[in-house]
Amino acid sequence: MVGQIGHIMVTVADTMMVGQLGVIPLAASTFAGTFYHILMLFGIGVSYGLTPLVAATDLQDKPKLLKLLQNSLLVNSVLGLLMFGLVISISSFLGYFGQEEQVAISAKPYLQVICFSLIPLMLFQTFRQFSEGLSDTFNPMVVSILANLLNVGLNYLFIFGKWGFPEMGLVGAGYATVISRVVMVVLMMGLSRDKWKGFQMRFEQLLIKRMIKIGVPSGMQYVFEIGAFAMAAIMVGWLGAESLAAHQIALNLAAVSYMAATGIASASTIRIGNQMGLKDLKTLKTAGNTSFVLVAGFMAFCGLIFIFFRFQLTDLYIDNEKVQSLAATLLVIAAAFQISDGLQAVGLGVLRGLTDVKVPTLVTFFAYWMVAIPGSYLLGFTLQLGVRGVWYALLVGLSIAAVLHFMRFQNKVKKIRF
Repeated sequence: MVGQIGHIMVTVADTMMVGQLGVIPLAASTFAGTFYHILMLFGIGVSYGLTPLVAATDLQDKPKLLKLLQNSLLVNSVLGLLMFGLVISISSFLGYFGQEEQVAISAKPYLQVICFSLIPLMLFQTFRQFSEGLSDTFNPMVVSILANLLNVGLNYLFIFGKWGFPEMGLVGAGYATVISRVVMVVLMMGLSRDKWKGFQMRFEQLLIKRMIKIGVPSGMQYVFEIGAFAMAAIMVGWLGAESLAAHQIALNLAAVSYMAATGIASASTIRIGNQMGLKDLKTLKTAGNTSFVLVAGFMAFCGLIFIFFRFQLTDLYIDNEKVQSLAATLLVIAAAFQISDGLQAVGLGVLRGLTDVKVPTLVTFFAYWMVAIPGSYLLGFTLQLGVRGVWYALLVGLSIAAVLHFMRFQNKVKKIRF
């Protein structure tokens, strides 16, 4: 959980510190982040294709484990380069998305800098998922904590121009992210060097196909979900910079609990994969159901935090009463969908452990793009509920996904025969 939160805490730190610069820089970071985070989470999802394969492999079979790592490194490296190129291309067309002109202008250089971090991120994910597949979640956690501390320090230097550094504002946050992600790769490789000793660059087409078969649908699950939130952000941007800034604050806080839930989901993927390898159906069921119960309790607690401390939380981001008030209102809606968000995240995790990814991907597409996005436009603009209407629709989409993923897992385990 701590390791997963590490990914989003980079954005949380950036958002809090950029918010001190004003509404326009905060809205610009939100707008740029809609494109960056879709691809980032797609890449993370693809990297998950390695985890269940490692978890189901005999730990004594070192040659096979290294083959999995080697082929995953190839897949993730190529993907990182492709995602970098795509974001660079998108950055030239930011003026065509209906945002305030100054928001689009400010977002472009930030996006062009931060997209470089996708390459080291994918390298880090390769070694991280390999370690986690071996049930070592401690080292990735340590790396995430250290990298986030570095990111905060670099933000302070680069954004505000402290200790003789030039004052770069929003772009400075982008440079801080790139540097901290490069350091993450170096640290992760160093801490896990005993696990990949004897590494050689040998590739096998069948293994690559297996990883892609699991990884790409897993990545698309994130694309459909985070893409829906990104589309929602673009819609909210039509309402103005203040609405977009409030949306970013509330979404930023909700993303912290969501990424924690994906930590539980990752653990469930590993444990389900372990039991698939051991052919232990009883423990497999226990692992899956325990994950659902655990995430429901955790997310309910997060929802209560959002309700009772909504004003204190929003006050951390920006000194603007209107934005703070609207963001606090959105946090109440976010509290309502916490359990659904957690259950759907864990649902994807347990099903990934069963290497069941195609149907869950279709479910995510239906819940978010056939329900949540049309609903966002209907409630937000046709019925004129504004940003609140957009969030109500997201609540419905998340709830549908949660129910369908839970039902899918229960039906799948009934049919397993070892």
